[in-house]
Amino acid sequence: MSRAARVLNGYGPSGTWEFAVAAPHPRVRPAIISYRGVRVAMKGPRRRLEAPIGAATLLLGFEEPVRISRAGRAPDTLVSVFCGPTTTPAVGEHDGRLSGIEVLLAPWAAFTLFGTPQHELANRTVDPDELPHALPDRVGELASALAALPTWESRFGLLDEVFARWFAAGTPCSDRVVRAWAELVRSGGAMPVPRLAEEVGWSVRQLESRFREQIGLGPKAAARVLRLQRARRLLAAGRGQAETAAVCGYYDQAHLSGEFKAMTGCTPREFTLARRGPGGVPDGDRMTGEATSLVLTPGGGADFSKTGGVG
Repeated sequence: MSRAARVLNGYGPSGTWEFAVAAPHPRVRPAIISYRGVRVAMKGPRRRLEAPIGAATLLLGFEEPVRISRAGRAPDTLVSVFCGPTTTPAVGEHDGRLSGIEVLLAPWAAFTLFGTPQHELANRTVDPDELPHALPDRVGELASALAALPTWESRFGLLDEVFARWFAAGTPCSDRVVRAWAELVRSGGAMPVPRLAEEVGWSVRQLESRFREQIGLGPKAAARVLRLQRARRLLAAGRGQAETAAVCGYYDQAHLSGEFKAMTGCTPREFTLARRGPGGVPDGDRMTGEATSLVLTPGGGADFSKTGGVG
């Protein structure tokens, strides 16, 4: 399953970088959303604030560890990382060198791969090989095999093959959960939960239970994340806060601002201005076409109001 990849190379005063992006093979979609290869060599440590997104993340690290901090939890230092859907921001940092492939999965696909009730992993970051999965290979072994390959295209092709095999051997998820998640994504988090339950033939209680198990968040929390993801995208495209609030289904601009602060650690204005700042490395967002990340200056933290800003 050889895949074409779009590769971007660059350099600047802060260092060099290479990004490679590819769409997964149709055989593993929509479970796998995207592949993004990363290789950066900066002149100093790098820190990024990562906002919640409507996806689970599997980072297959080649060598260098990344340190991930989240409010209320001790930092985790890992080479390969799994993180399910979350409603809180995280700060990822490394010493300036990082290489690996970031795989974005539909949340229900993570349940299929790892078999762990996803609510147990909510707002957590873990080593994927510490999860009690029944996969035929260890994730760390896959990361090593990817690192040994000569091109991004060959790496993405191997991922297609391995994920196809892993999904066939994994824990089946509910078709109704898949349908409900697709509807919620399609509506940008705007579909009311009772209507969503009705669409798939469940009671609200059944929908909530299955979402917690196979998505990691309840449908209401998942809708909040998807709604804010859409709002960030519109703001980054130049829409005003009042217009964005109305389009995305917030009560008013104050409601948008409160949700933004709760889930990113900063206000819409702070986030938008920071996105325009000199980040040093392009193409850093985790989802193509989305506003997901901010580069933080040294000494900054997950609570944006307590950072020294971004740059």
